[in-house]
Amino acid sequence: MDYIIPALPLLLEGAAVSLFITIIGMILGGILGVFAGLARLSQVKFIKLLGTIYVDFFRGTPLFVQIMLIYFGVPGLLNSLNQYWVTNYGEELLASTSMDPWVAAILSITLNSGAYIAEIFRGGVQSIEKGQMEAARSLGMTHGQAMRYVILPQAFKRVIPPMGNEFIMLLKETSLLSVIGFEELARKTQLEVARTFASFELWLTAAFIYLIMTFTFSRLVDMLERRLDTGD
Repeated sequence: MDYIIPALPLLLEGAAVSLFITIIGMILGGILGVFAGLARLSQVKFIKLLGTIYVDFFRGTPLFVQIMLIYFGVPGLLNSLNQYWVTNYGEELLASTSMDPWVAAILSITLNSGAYIAEIFRGGVQSIEKGQMEAARSLGMTHGQAMRYVILPQAFKRVIPPMGNEFIMLLKETSLLSVIGFEELARKTQLEVARTFASFELWLTAAFIYLIMTFTFSRLVDMLERRLDTGD
């Protein structure tokens, strides 16, 4: 307790950052995921291919690698481009090629969550009976109108529970952002452990904070799912 109480405000601050970056990632990833999901459902082969490449890449590679690629790889690529430009044209193309940890965190979390949300959304759309699309078209609706007024409202309702589970998974995965010095809960814990050497006490406290957050949101998801089932 001698180490936990003084460190608690710092750890809670880190937990707030973890929660904030998760919410931002889910909002931006949700928007991206809807478009990527629609791309995966598109009848246009090129659009479908783009959606498939994006989803397969970010679902098929570890989030850790994605974070490192965005934080270190992209600036490295830009730096090489800058050096080429200086060598050939005598002036810098970019004033700075560094990546802010906040920018890298938002990009990596958004791109990762967007890929998973795309599949959740696609599954929700495909779960709607095909007869409903056919019925809407027989009433004179275009494909776009049928999607907008008939299919998508039902699909959004069905994807809410798995979206809640994705939020919980993403909240836990924000701990990987500590590798780039992003000061969320895991990074704050690392810094306190380095200062006090109380590794067991502080990491156990961090684990309980994560558990409280994920347990709370999992119960909220369960309540929402039961309410939706009752509504049906």
